[in-house]
Amino acid sequence: MHVLRERKAARYREATSLLQVVDVASGGTELLKTFDHCIEAPNWLKDGKTLLYNDSGNIYLYDIASGASTKLDLGHCDRCNNDHVLSPDETMLGVSHHTVEDGLSRIYVVPLRGGAPRLVTPIAPSYLHGWSPDGKTLSYCAERNGEYDIYTIAVEGGVETRLTDAPGLDDGAEYSPCGRYIWFNSVRSGNMQIFRMRTDGSEQTQMTFDRRNNWFAHVSPDGKLVSYISYDAAEVEPGDHPANKNVEIRLMNADGSQPRTLVKLFGGQGSLNVNSWAPDSRRLAFVSYRI
Repeated sequence: MHVLRERKAARYREATSLLQVVDVASGGTELLKTFDHCIEAPNWLKDGKTLLYNDSGNIYLYDIASGASTKLDLGHCDRCNNDHVLSPDETMLGVSHHTVEDGLSRIYVVPLRGGAPRLVTPIAPSYLHGWSPDGKTLSYCAERNGEYDIYTIAVEGGVETRLTDAPGLDDGAEYSPCGRYIWFNSVRSGNMQIFRMRTDGSEQTQMTFDRRNNWFAHVSPDGKLVSYISYDAAEVEPGDHPANKNVEIRLMNADGSQPRTLVKLFGGQGSLNVNSWAPDSRRLAFVSYRI
């Protein structure tokens, strides 16, 4: 399972990428731009006019109105995984950078508009997924002694705190906007399912119960809805989330009720890895692919 996880290292894969937006009320989609190569993991800035995305390990700003892309200066962090996270005040960017020394992912924070990266997690591999609303804590998936679990650490670094200890993969740890919960996905029930827990690791509660493999829960800014990427369990092993599959972007209410399909697409890895809700909670950005 951890071998599959390490395949998330920054890499180029051949694909045509369709950067799109879906209206969560109507299900209607809008194509923003077609790229002749692979881009991944779009997420919105609070201005509602700008997206971030990963392109071959580098992070770009995308201006929706003009269609122009601008590469961010992240110093030596040029092998970033597709799970970048903005700080709540949008002055900083957290990235999972695969270091040159051993190729393993470590978490860095760097000023969004350019500056020197600062190492947060010297122990590897560590994959960032969340930044607490108060700006003080990062949540991430990490392999320690052969087990992938959810951890938190102060933004300044220091001692990490392990929150999960169930056998198998726990991943995708992301804070709710209220700051009281961390959402994550886990194989502990057999399939990959969505879970929620308190930020201290208590009250670990399963939120999806279908026969699919569900990854990367993202809570809308208004706290009412949760989006996630969903694989057919007949095609994909529970601990894997590959590219180039027929997948679904699904929604459910924040209490776990009324799970439903929003969009069917060809994609998976890279389509919805980060929180891609628009600030108005009415739209989601995502990437589908053609090969």
